[in-house]
Amino acid sequence: MSIQNKVQLITYPDSLGANLLELHYVMRRYLRRAVGGVHILPFYPSSADRGFSPLTYDAVDPAFGTWEDIERIGTDFDLIIDFMVNHISRQSVFVQDYIEKGIESAFADMFLSFNKLSPSGEIDAETLAKVYTRKPRPPYTEIQRADGSREKVWCTFDYEQIDLDLTASVTQEVLRKFLIRLARTKAKMIRMDAFAYSTMEMGTNCFFLEPQVWELLEWLNEYVSPFGTEILPEVHEHHRYHLKIANKGYWTYDFALPMLVLHTLYHHSSARLRHWLQICPRKQVTTLDTHDGLGVVDVEELLAPEEIERTLKGLDEKGSNTRKLYSGPEYQNLDIYQVNCTFYSALECNDDSYLAARTIQFFAPGIPQVYYVGLLAGENDIELVEFTKNGRDINRHNYSLDEIAAEIRKPVVGRLLRLMEFRNHYPAFGGTFVIEEAPDDQLVLSWLNNPYRASAHIDLSTYRSRIEYYDVDQSRWRTMIV
Repeated sequence: MSIQNKVQLITYPDSLGANLLELHYVMRRYLRRAVGGVHILPFYPSSADRGFSPLTYDAVDPAFGTWEDIERIGTDFDLIIDFMVNHISRQSVFVQDYIEKGIESAFADMFLSFNKLSPSGEIDAETLAKVYTRKPRPPYTEIQRADGSREKVWCTFDYEQIDLDLTASVTQEVLRKFLIRLARTKAKMIRMDAFAYSTMEMGTNCFFLEPQVWELLEWLNEYVSPFGTEILPEVHEHHRYHLKIANKGYWTYDFALPMLVLHTLYHHSSARLRHWLQICPRKQVTTLDTHDGLGVVDVEELLAPEEIERTLKGLDEKGSNTRKLYSGPEYQNLDIYQVNCTFYSALECNDDSYLAARTIQFFAPGIPQVYYVGLLAGENDIELVEFTKNGRDINRHNYSLDEIAAEIRKPVVGRLLRLMEFRNHYPAFGGTFVIEEAPDDQLVLSWLNNPYRASAHIDLSTYRSRIEYYDVDQSRWRTMIV
């Protein structure tokens, strides 16, 4: 059964409550009508990057719970889980065995040793500089063995995340078992994280290489689709990549929407957003906020360079200078393409502006996801980010059950939950999307699924939003003030 067209929650396994058991309670207690599904960020044993450096996919980290907890949540809500396509933890049995035994290891061919990539065992700086890493360092790390010998291996992201050679039969055998194992859970969808960094050819940027990338996605899909599980390829880059993915029939993300919405609300102009909504994929997942920062590269050519800079300047002003303070190397964030800030703080904690943003998201084509901090209209967690010195932690506050009970009562959260319930249960969203004619400082988005019709009217000057919808049971039009 395919995933429902209902609002989904994004959360870490220990961010809404201390573990999966408490997360399940929170969802049943507060969110049964507001949320149709949940993307639980990596819950596997991991050595770094808050779950994104998995040691294995055969286990749930005991700190979070058990497979039974995952299965129970998947019984009540559509479940999305993660698979990190291009890397595995340095602390995994596979890497550790390779470090210990070298070429004698049964897993040696899983990794991209420089000895494999180059006859000389070395790769010149000019070739390395071509590789797209989004990190200001070469894409490799050195491993040292007990005998003192050293070897360079490919490492695109964190030094705890060792890249995999997906063309090797041993890698395919290991990943095949993992994929089938994950697809046999109750997951409706598996997000293929960082898949675009898995195509390798020296002399290129090693990013989203065609046709290899399509062969890879076909291979990944082959082992999950028999169980009715769909794949969601994840890539933060120019919107043309998402259009390509959608044209191949896969789900994709709308990572351009967050910055476009900020531009629209900051500058009271709907033109750029309207253009994107006309051409964006229809089979997509929409976000305003995630566990990562707000993407900038995603809106290149959808906004002019001066419009991007103007929007970033507004984000500096309205989001408490988060880009300048917490998006640089001092706070362990070397990704220049993202800005660390909660979406509520990015809109000056203005309830009407925030609800306007969510109204736009929920009426845009696609299935909307709401990050847990955004669900509770969370503000920048300055205390946490100053403590950890990790810029992204500004948007990663962990809520206790007591905190959730208090936050859920905030008026802005109540308004958001009401809007989410409408999006989930009004039948028009299964129909046709229409962008209505309106002045530039207004935005009117409609969904038609005869006899149901709903139109969102957003005033970009006042940030007031209302929804006009047809009540079929009463044969009359109704107005909902967001």
